[in-house]
Amino acid sequence: MSTTKTRNPPSNGAAADTPAPGENRYQRINPETETKINDWIKNNPKNWDYIKAMPRDRLERTVVLNEVRHVERRQYVDTGVLQNIKNNPDLKAAYDVLLKDVPEDKRDEVILNMEREKWLNKKTQSQPQTQTQTRREGVRV
Repeated sequence: MSTTKTRNPPSNGAAADTPAPGENRYQRINPETETKINDWIKNNPKNWDYIKAMPRDRLERTVVLNEVRHVERRQYVDTGVLQNIKNNPDLKAAYDVLLKDVPEDKRDEVILNMEREKWLNKKTQSQPQTQTQTRREGVRV
């Protein structure tokens, strides 16, 4: 899968992830994502008309609300994962041994990263080998 970047790197010494004033941060074109969007538009013409008719302020606030919901979902899951580990003495002891050299303030972050990796590995092993693995793309507006 190839992603074409249409944004030029900044020539004024600005950080690569900081867009220049007036430059759109999300100008990457991914054919798979574009196909998904086009298919959705074709299959949901009424919803697409509704979205196109939304005032810009309302549309922007809807995008922000979706980002807020995404962050809240992730925090909810992270809290649940950490609580499950703290409620399981054997698992907690195992993580304490693994993370003995990790600073205390970084342990929760490392635990969450390890749990995510474990979940992803379990998920990819359970999928049939004939199926093509694709990276999930978030649509950024």
